Amino acid sequence: MNISLKNIDAVSGILTMEIVKADYADQVEKSLKNFRQKANIPGFRKGMVPMGMIKKMYGKHVLAEEVNKLVSENLFKYIRENQLNILGEPMPNETEQKEIDFDTQETFEFCFDIAIAPEINITLNKKNSLDFYQVAIDDEMVNKQLESYRANFGTYDAAEDVEEKDLIKGTVAELENGTPKEGGVVVEDAVIMPLYMKDEAEKAKFIGAKNNTVIVFNPHKAYEGAEAEIAAFLKVDKAEVANLTGDFSFEIKEITRHKEAEINQELFDKVLGEGTVTSEEEFRNKIKETLAEQFEPQSNYKFLKDARELLITKAGDLQFADELLKRWLLASNENNTPEKIEEDYPQIIEDLKYHLIKENLVKKNDIKVEDADIEEFGKRVAKAQFAQYGMLTVPEDVLANYAQDLLKNKQTLQNVIDRAVEEKLAAWLKEQVKINVKEVTPDEFNKLFEENV
Repeated sequence: MNISLKNIDAVSGILTMEIVKADYADQVEKSLKNFRQKANIPGFRKGMVPMGMIKKMYGKHVLAEEVNKLVSENLFKYIRENQLNILGEPMPNETEQKEIDFDTQETFEFCFDIAIAPEINITLNKKNSLDFYQVAIDDEMVNKQLESYRANFGTYDAAEDVEEKDLIKGTVAELENGTPKEGGVVVEDAVIMPLYMKDEAEKAKFIGAKNNTVIVFNPHKAYEGAEAEIAAFLKVDKAEVANLTGDFSFEIKEITRHKEAEINQELFDKVLGEGTVTSEEEFRNKIKETLAEQFEPQSNYKFLKDARELLITKAGDLQFADELLKRWLLASNENNTPEKIEEDYPQIIEDLKYHLIKENLVKKNDIKVEDADIEEFGKRVAKAQFAQYGMLTVPEDVLANYAQDLLKNKQTLQNVIDRAVEEKLAAWLKEQVKINVKEVTPDEFNKLFEENV
């Protein structure tokens, strides 16, 4: 077997593979013997069919199969061993490929077009500068987060009379002429909260009411236009709400009031773990650190997004085997059309340029992501997910197990690897160029992303 590469230009070439009889003869013979052992042909005992008949019946099929297998295996082996950085996949050549005849030929030649990634050389120094946006965590943000913790770790206590934010449980019944309607709607353990009533007059009927009081009110007025809420409250289908426009009674059986947690050691321990902080000042500082950590991945993402333009400029005018790449894009996706590829191609190339630049920088600067990095990043992803629900003190073993479960998903694993690589690339870039740190408010930071949409 002989494989050779003829470069057409810097970004394309033709791979030629010559396969001779010695490359496939033994395997073809072995396959035919297997066919002979299994062949079930009338007039012959199993395994006793003449080999000549087997070759006549199956020889061409077996030969084609073994030759194609050799082509597939050795084509990609050659690409790997010669470290060819190809784009897409090899495509059958349309001009130099000779006709293949498995009936008459013993030597076969296959030609493939390959698109080769352009050479990339990027030099960075402190004369190059990039902005790094750091979100300033102000007292207002800390206060909002503190109030959120107080609410999440608060208690629900019984109350004697109703206030706007109280939760009221009781029995609701449909009325007719001031008395319970026969066969009307009745809901035991109905739940209502005056805060969410739209009509102030209906809401006022509940404020100050005590346990065992019966309130007559109109849900249709109280929740005007909110059919879904009325249906859920009365436990009926949404279609029935239009017919329930009359008064209902509500017998109050339980009043529950939410009480925010006190800012004390008990709250500190519940949020951060026992003894992590011992004062409100330390607690606020810890909240500030946590909020800053939550913005850091977005800051790095923004940094790399801005770095993209600099890196593409530094890479210069990169050439691509455009027609070959378009041919591959058309062949690789049955939903593609020539028109769609022409429309999308400029953006495809822009994205490809940046992808190759990142790959080049990672490889040339020996930026590696080890198993330990992936596990650590996975735990950070898990920690961030728990933090969204106010759980800041998740035990290390719980984080590790949760991260392992996340990483069992192939797509999640690949996303984590990509993000870990980008994080290391961002760290490397910050060492190479001048960084202009700019403090911004969360609103200003969010607008930076909107501007680039």
